[in-house]
Amino acid sequence: MNQRIDGKLFDGRDIFYFDDASSTLPKSRLADTREPDERPQTAQLRFDPLTSEWITVASHRQQRAFLPPAHACPLCPTTKDNLSELPDNFDVAVFENKGPAFGPSAGEIDLPNGQRFGFSTTSFGRCEVVVFSPEHAGSLGNMSTERIRTVIGAWMDRTDNLQRIAGVKQVFPFENRGEEIGVTLHHPHGQIYAYPFVAPRTQKLVSAAQSYSGDFFGDLLKFEAASERKVLESDNFVAFVPFAARWPVELHLLPKRNLADLSQLTDSEASELAEVYKQILSGLDQLYETPTPYISAWHQAPMIEGRDKIRLMLQITSPRRAADKLKYLAGSESAMGAFVGDIAPEVTAERLREVIS
Repeated sequence: MNQRIDGKLFDGRDIFYFDDASSTLPKSRLADTREPDERPQTAQLRFDPLTSEWITVASHRQQRAFLPPAHACPLCPTTKDNLSELPDNFDVAVFENKGPAFGPSAGEIDLPNGQRFGFSTTSFGRCEVVVFSPEHAGSLGNMSTERIRTVIGAWMDRTDNLQRIAGVKQVFPFENRGEEIGVTLHHPHGQIYAYPFVAPRTQKLVSAAQSYSGDFFGDLLKFEAASERKVLESDNFVAFVPFAARWPVELHLLPKRNLADLSQLTDSEASELAEVYKQILSGLDQLYETPTPYISAWHQAPMIEGRDKIRLMLQITSPRRAADKLKYLAGSESAMGAFVGDIAPEVTAERLREVIS
């Protein structure tokens, strides 16, 4: 795992530097020279009685940066004309989000018995930004395998640390890529959310695994690895288009070994994953003449009893259904959660095999 260099930002937020194995950067970093200020405010968590789900209300996020020009990018290393969130040069950096949806306060959320309407509490947890490179332009898939390995090392470190915070129930690393997805900063980066609850999608997954009489993920892996939807297989990982894919482009990846989260990867597994992940991301950008917008989501086991039965899973989805067309979530999908697929998963798998190989 990459050695971590710790620091503080002007308002007390944490920042961590992760250097490439061959990095020539110094083992210390310059301090943040911005005037000291208060930490960002904590959002509010509200209970939705219609779905029994938690909704975050974070009005302060309305003020966050929106597609700033390169010379004012908050994710580039600081210069005399741009005092950014990164006080010094770096390979990969992680810092607490300035406008978090969760945290910085930590603690347990507890819905009082019988109370369903009008209940709100502090949105405990933590939100971090993972910056993949000091370069303003580019994408993770175009970076070196060494750099991707550094990013994976950062995810491993932060997953391990965030899971130890009081009240954190699930750690979710992800990347939104492309304005079509809703990206507000062009600089290549991702995020990590540390939820004070188990996310709704994960609750359904846990229920499916717990109600299955056998090894849910082991049997799922066997089923998909033997199918025509398998896209890529390495010594320790299998990538495939799922049998019931929702999106025009949807790719899942499972480790062959039962791993609950990224922090449980061995060094050799993490290095292999860097090679596989680069193949996948590079392949996605070969689908069309322009870069493919996507959400890359690392589903990790929540901090619950029996988490060892839930396996780490990568799910990459894209709404792009043609070179000049996007899938929009309209009535059935948005209102009822009932998806209608545009492309047969087997067709998507065949196309992905071509571009990834």
